[in-house]
Amino acid sequence: KMMMQMNSECINPKHSLLNVMNKFIAATNNMDETVMVPSLLRDVPLEEEDPKLNNIIFPSKQGDMYEHYLLLKSIKSDMEWGLLRREMNGGAGFLEMAVKSGEENSAEDGADLEQQFHYHLRGIFGVLSKLTVMANRCTNRYKREIGGSGCMA
Repeated sequence: KMMMQMNSECINPKHSLLNVMNKFIAATNNMDETVMVPSLLRDVPLEEEDPKLNNIIFPSKQGDMYEHYLLLKSIKSDMEWGLLRREMNGGAGFLEMAVKSGEENSAEDGADLEQQFHYHLRGIFGVLSKLTVMANRCTNRYKREIGGSGCMA
């Protein structure tokens, strides 16, 4: 019965986690193929033409497009290779912290794993959607900067 409910709710695969992840990875790959000289994004301001998108995509408004380019590449790498690779390379140990945090939370709130899963799934959908828009904007911004400087037609 539960399987039938899931099948009827998942009729449209465009709303699947794998689809959202693939869109982000595709947008980041496109950014990587387009941005041949990432250092040209240094000192390029983050603001876009649409002020509504500024707060969604660039909430901190710190740094420049180059920093966002590096952030997107790092997140893509973590998605493709996992956080364990980061830990092995001297990273902050996010996976271990997440597991410890999860153990503390499950002891406190009775381990309602389904509720926790849905909460985090909604979060990851939102984050991946924003990151996809960021990657596309970074690509488009780079194209404008290069096109505007007369280096490319």
